Amino acid sequence: MKILLVEDDKITANMLAQALNAHNYTVNTAADGETGLQLAQLYDYDLILLDVMIPKLDGISLCRELRARGSQMPILLLTALDSSKDRVQGLEAGADDYVAKPFNLPELIARIRALLRRGKATLSSTNLTWEKLQVNVDTTEVTYGEKLLHLTPKEYNLLELFLRNPRRIFSRSAMLDRVWSAGEFPQEEAVTAHIKGLRQKLKAAGMTVDLIETVYGLGYRLKSLPEEMENKKVDRETPQLPQNYNRFSDSSQPPREKLNGDSKHAKVMAVVAEIRAKLEANFAEKIEIFDRAIANLKAGNLDGELRQEAQAQAHKLVGSLGTLGMPEGSKLALQLEKLLQVERITEPGVAQQLEVSVNLLKQIFDQPPTPAEPVVAVPVPPNSRLLIIDDDTVVSSRIKLEASASGFQVELANSPQAARNAISQHPPDAILLDLSFPETKENGLTFLAEIRHFKPEIPVMVFSGHNQLSERIEVARLGASGFLHKSIPPADILKAVAQALDQTGPVEAKVMVVDDDVHLLASLQVILQPWGFQVTTLEEPQKFWEVLETTCPDLLILDVEMPGYSGIELCLAVRNDLRWSKLPVLFLTAHSESETVRQMFVAGADDYANKPIVEPELIARILNRLERTQLRHKLAQRQG
Repeated sequence: MKILLVEDDKITANMLAQALNAHNYTVNTAADGETGLQLAQLYDYDLILLDVMIPKLDGISLCRELRARGSQMPILLLTALDSSKDRVQGLEAGADDYVAKPFNLPELIARIRALLRRGKATLSSTNLTWEKLQVNVDTTEVTYGEKLLHLTPKEYNLLELFLRNPRRIFSRSAMLDRVWSAGEFPQEEAVTAHIKGLRQKLKAAGMTVDLIETVYGLGYRLKSLPEEMENKKVDRETPQLPQNYNRFSDSSQPPREKLNGDSKHAKVMAVVAEIRAKLEANFAEKIEIFDRAIANLKAGNLDGELRQEAQAQAHKLVGSLGTLGMPEGSKLALQLEKLLQVERITEPGVAQQLEVSVNLLKQIFDQPPTPAEPVVAVPVPPNSRLLIIDDDTVVSSRIKLEASASGFQVELANSPQAARNAISQHPPDAILLDLSFPETKENGLTFLAEIRHFKPEIPVMVFSGHNQLSERIEVARLGASGFLHKSIPPADILKAVAQALDQTGPVEAKVMVVDDDVHLLASLQVILQPWGFQVTTLEEPQKFWEVLETTCPDLLILDVEMPGYSGIELCLAVRNDLRWSKLPVLFLTAHSESETVRQMFVAGADDYANKPIVEPELIARILNRLERTQLRHKLAQRQG
């Protein structure tokens, strides 16, 4: 378990850190609110222990900021202020508990344990088990059989990390982040050493099967129990399941049978019906909010809070109704959302328009939904991970259902902060992003820009209930892979995501780079190889033709100025040979004078990029050239 302690009193901070370390908690400390906020955003903590009276950003404000950003981690406030008003203020800011100074240390530890248990409410017991191994997370006591194990804090935390995440693979860097404090700077070899020590202690206690499995090239994970491995073997060897097999006999395990197309469709429709039933259960509440807003608007006393609540409910219905096969209802909800905008709500006749739209919405919701098309699995690369970022659980659950049927490994995030945590822990292969998060007040376009800046290799598809041209243009400018309206069926959304994945997959093209700057060549290797390019570099232009004919590249990158032969001369030679006359040639140059550019294109250049290299621009130009070449080949095949 990892705890962030934000306390400016060094004596108190040191005392608490030592006490928590003695109970096998990993502790990071911060002496002011701004540092605490930065650490809370950078690392994945299980709990924050937060003093109220701290400099730069007080504890109450820090608590509010974390909750506004979607953080759900438990927060326990420490303060010398103990009036009823102070406690109420802290709890209303989002704190889970409140302890007054001076505090009783055993009581504080007990409160921390209670909050951590509450945060892990999905666990049915405070004990974690694996074979004969027992870990009591309250007392941090570890036993194997009847034998008590004496583990170091790091060994204990690694063991607990694996037992709490039985299917997850942890890289060594991820374990450093989860188990070591921010002030510690160990190398990744420290993880290997502690895992070795943990294995040795478990073996000495009598464990004959290695609990920790090494996944080569990736990291470590908890190994399946011997009986589980035997069950998997039996499953593989059994051609058919017994007729009386109940696939729901163990609700914690997924169905083992392979679903055919019809049963997949039936399963999807069953879940869709369940989602629709949940929506029906609170549809009357949404209508009541609309009716109340209309009545207040007619009376001339509609306040901003009620208007925003009605607008937020309309926004969620846009996606929910479209996803459930009611596109007309989705359009009406969009009309409601637009009419409820602050700039339109005071226009003449808006109350009547709202009333008409709400009445039509009631009628449409009473009608049966449009029958869904049979589930057709969208082909995606194996083990593709899709992160859906949306606070509308109806929409995200519906898309997740069909995405899982197509082979996606799907994760849901209901806020930008939850998405940041998911991306930092295990970057997905593709992202489906809604732009509206009314509860957190975060700007979806700003978050899109953040993703594109820090993770440009991940394709991001935006899906929104809005349809303004200005928003579409801004999304395109920020580099999203596509813009989808929420009213379209989930299958079409997934097709677009799969297409974006296909476009960003390994290019498998051969690129030859000629430049006399060895440092630039090394940099280009680093830049191009992650994109799937096979890169050949050459720093001696005199050997150009020999290497060209040996490697047969799909694209050629040339420096302009080189000793012996210039890039322009090499390009002329390439264009003078019929075998290479169509080879895409891209120049790198520190000169952008019109005469130099003219010479490059006269020699046969297809494009050029300026030095110093801007990585996204260079990649875009290379992909553009390769796509044009592929298109030309396809057209030639059709004409032939």
